[in-house]
Amino acid sequence: MLDAAKSDGTVGKALEILDEVSMAGRPLRLSDLLATSSFPKATLYRLLQTLTSQGMLAYDADRQTYRPGLRLVRLAHAAWKQSSLAPMARPYIDALSAEIGETVHLAQLDDGQVLYVDKRNATAPIEMFSQAGKIGPAYCTGVGKAMLAYLDPAALESVLQKQAFHAYTEHTLTSAEALRAELAEIRETGVSFDREEHEPNIICIAAPILTPAGRVVGGLSVTSTTLRHKLTDLEALKPALLKAATQIGRDAADWLFPEQGRD
Repeated sequence: MLDAAKSDGTVGKALEILDEVSMAGRPLRLSDLLATSSFPKATLYRLLQTLTSQGMLAYDADRQTYRPGLRLVRLAHAAWKQSSLAPMARPYIDALSAEIGETVHLAQLDDGQVLYVDKRNATAPIEMFSQAGKIGPAYCTGVGKAMLAYLDPAALESVLQKQAFHAYTEHTLTSAEALRAELAEIRETGVSFDREEHEPNIICIAAPILTPAGRVVGGLSVTSTTLRHKLTDLEALKPALLKAATQIGRDAADWLFPEQGRD
């Protein structure tokens, strides 16, 4: 929902509209945006006109719909190269996927949630929520928990405040206390598991991607289904997973972008 109260002036309002249009998955009419917006119609229309004239949105006059513009696409590609682990990590996740034949996910934390930045499908792909570019919960995904476990205390407290603790399945951890206990175990073992916590039948083993200085820059997971594997089967993949995560973390230490910098 577009919430004017949370907007940071005109720029904030415009960004909320871009979020709405980009995440819709289909072109939107003005009436669609008005249905979820707390902006006055005149304000919404003015912002749409500005975003369209700047190439951030594209307007189809025949269908009277808005969709992401090509300028936004160009910016997204540039940001992807500079701020995502994906380009740098590609050879390592390619090698890991080829070695184990299972689905591999690469993720980073984004405002307390999991942003999937790359994915390699298994030899026999399975249908699941996670796709590159999608946002998922941190508290009930293997890759999310792996990253949370290695945050410094202050950062962890901030992230925990942003978790919904919604019960997606009967296995979901639904309290900060239960999650804290599991994070302590993850720090002991170096890996985390998704025990059908986000989606029924979907399981995974995950590891944090740490720089040599111990800074969390991402997470790596191997995912399968209970129809093909047990958690013990995935646990056998721990050495290969940790090797790939270590290689990515090593290279990330010298990978410069504003949010991380050089250790």
